Amino acid sequence: MNILVINCGSSSLKYQLIKMENEAVLAKGLVERIGIEGSILTHKAKGDKFVQEEPMKDHKDAIKLVLEALIDENHGVIKSMDEISAVGHRVVHGGEKYSKSVIVNDEVMKELEACAKLAPLHNPANIIGINACKTLMPNTPMVVVFDTAFHQTMPEKAYMYALPYEFYKEHQIRKYGFHGTSHKYVSQKAAEAMGKDIKDLKMVTCHIGNGSSCTAVDGGKSVDTSMGFTPLDGLVMGTRSGSLDPAVVTYLMKELNCSPDEVNDILNKKSGLIGISGLSSDFRDIKQAAWDGNERAKLAVDMLTYRIEQYIGSYAVAMKGLDCIVFTAGVGENDFYSRGIVCRDLEFMGVKIDEEVNKATVGDFAELSTKDSKVKVFVIPTNEELMIAKETLDLIQK
Repeated sequence: MNILVINCGSSSLKYQLIKMENEAVLAKGLVERIGIEGSILTHKAKGDKFVQEEPMKDHKDAIKLVLEALIDENHGVIKSMDEISAVGHRVVHGGEKYSKSVIVNDEVMKELEACAKLAPLHNPANIIGINACKTLMPNTPMVVVFDTAFHQTMPEKAYMYALPYEFYKEHQIRKYGFHGTSHKYVSQKAAEAMGKDIKDLKMVTCHIGNGSSCTAVDGGKSVDTSMGFTPLDGLVMGTRSGSLDPAVVTYLMKELNCSPDEVNDILNKKSGLIGISGLSSDFRDIKQAAWDGNERAKLAVDMLTYRIEQYIGSYAVAMKGLDCIVFTAGVGENDFYSRGIVCRDLEFMGVKIDEEVNKATVGDFAELSTKDSKVKVFVIPTNEELMIAKETLDLIQK
């Protein structure tokens, strides 16, 4: 049984075709510059890479090109679209309505439209992708998997903001959390690695990349997470500020005569690592500059690792214990330097890692903790596409 996973951005589309019997990726690829001059498809299958430049005015054109690539007699991997059992779509925001994945129907599409105002940069593109697939594959089941769903188990005291209560009731202003598919996947893998039932474990999963978040996973359920009403809250990120005093927003508006959109642009695109360092949003560049003696780059590294440590510590308190820490995503999986700083600073909590194993781990699964460490520490490569495919398969089989 083959599941096609689709992840639509505003002008891009990532995809994977996964054979579920052995969880093998038959093909994967990326479509870029949709609706922009220079549209391009990069398709990888059978160990080869195929690149096609062709105008694509919208996501329907892009998905049509993807499907043609999958069945092409030279670089395709299936004979017809009938071999695709279902399509799983990543959707960023499901609001409070959805705490799990659902099969697409008219009611679901209406709810996605209603949630678009909560994720204006992501949900509209996700919706376009779903509609395009429905048009091109009308008889194929469609499933939506929400980034926010995993966090719907948070208690009220964790997701509520201390604003007038009617803002929550009338405008749905609360913490939602994101990266849920990734946090769910790596927490399950950590439990498997420990040989324990996830219901008996307390862990903090650290998804550290250009966008970053930490989640407290207690008994397999998210009980708190660092991202909030939007993905801007929480950790220092590539271009996002993370948590700050809300009064900074109004202060900037008054002092710099900025509009709300201009402040939003500053906080989302000009802050974080690039704002502090003045160099780059890429942690690899920041780390190298810090090693070369750049004080602002060193400050950016210190701020990121300090914030990660704060969340791990506070979540250990929230869960009244800590069995495991997981690092994942681009920086978490590949950067020994930041992992080492965080773990050394947490030695007072019983965290001990093998420094040589840490330095040697780049993009692969590894247990970093020593045998006498009270807290297990893992690097676990995330696989959101496989998680989406699994949830899609589970739903269509039911």
